[in-house]
Amino acid sequence: MKLYNDYGSYLKNKYGCKVYRIGLDGGFSCPNRDGTKGYEGCLYCSDDGSRSAYTKPSDDIKTQLASRIGFLKDTRSADKFIAYFQAFTSTYAPVDKLKGMYDQIKGFDEIVGLSIGTRPDTIDADKFKLISSYTDKYEVWLELGLQSIHDKTLARINRGHSFGDFLSALKLAGKFGIPVCAHVILGLPGETKEDMMGTARMLTELKVGAVKIHLLHILKGSPLEKMYEDGEVPVMSQAQYAELVCDFLEELSPGIIVQRLTGEGNSSNHIAPAWALNKIETINLIRDTLKKRGTFQGSRCGPIS
Repeated sequence: MKLYNDYGSYLKNKYGCKVYRIGLDGGFSCPNRDGTKGYEGCLYCSDDGSRSAYTKPSDDIKTQLASRIGFLKDTRSADKFIAYFQAFTSTYAPVDKLKGMYDQIKGFDEIVGLSIGTRPDTIDADKFKLISSYTDKYEVWLELGLQSIHDKTLARINRGHSFGDFLSALKLAGKFGIPVCAHVILGLPGETKEDMMGTARMLTELKVGAVKIHLLHILKGSPLEKMYEDGEVPVMSQAQYAELVCDFLEELSPGIIVQRLTGEGNSSNHIAPAWALNKIETINLIRDTLKKRGTFQGSRCGPIS
């Protein structure tokens, strides 16, 4: 029995081999940091904006790609890659600048996919038209930071957009034929288990293409750091998180690809929980928990029309 619709298997079935994602930093900012909507960013965000530990933001995109492709070829015998514009808000620039940035992937025959991480309030029809122009050669995904469907939560974490903004972006993505991967965070301040399950059920109803499930963790330099130090924000145990992820998966349509089950900061800026740095152990615990329950992704959601 397949426990969940994991991204690795999806890619291997499609391309016949393991496909490696390469996180990129295009030097983008964020409207929640540059004063357009705020300055401190989201409650959980640090100064690296989800940048991969291996990424050197001082390098241009071609240099970042060449360096990482070379490393993965040498150490993993890899030959297919996805270029992932990961750091900060990777549609937060004029269309011509975005095109110049995204076009850098064309110099690498080994790249089969393009993923673009962004906020739902920084994407419009012109940008979708640009992104759709890459679909003739690449598998293209738009990764939208949602975190929760509940506006009260989004306001509490200083997200700077509403669930309605996500719905508008999702509708535009459908119009242009771009699949969406929704990012969610479990354990956000003030959220109940039912709130989180509501997010899972809504993603099923919306038929998103994929989901990334993240753990709320505390990073140095984030607004959450002081709240954690003052005892205002608890963090889950590894066992609690595994149980919650299993609950979430059971509510999620089996057709939705699960691109991530947990997340952590770079070891240099990660504060808590300590167990989050052992990603493999956490994933194995989630799998073991599903096996013990005798459940799987979608086991609670019923028939999907």
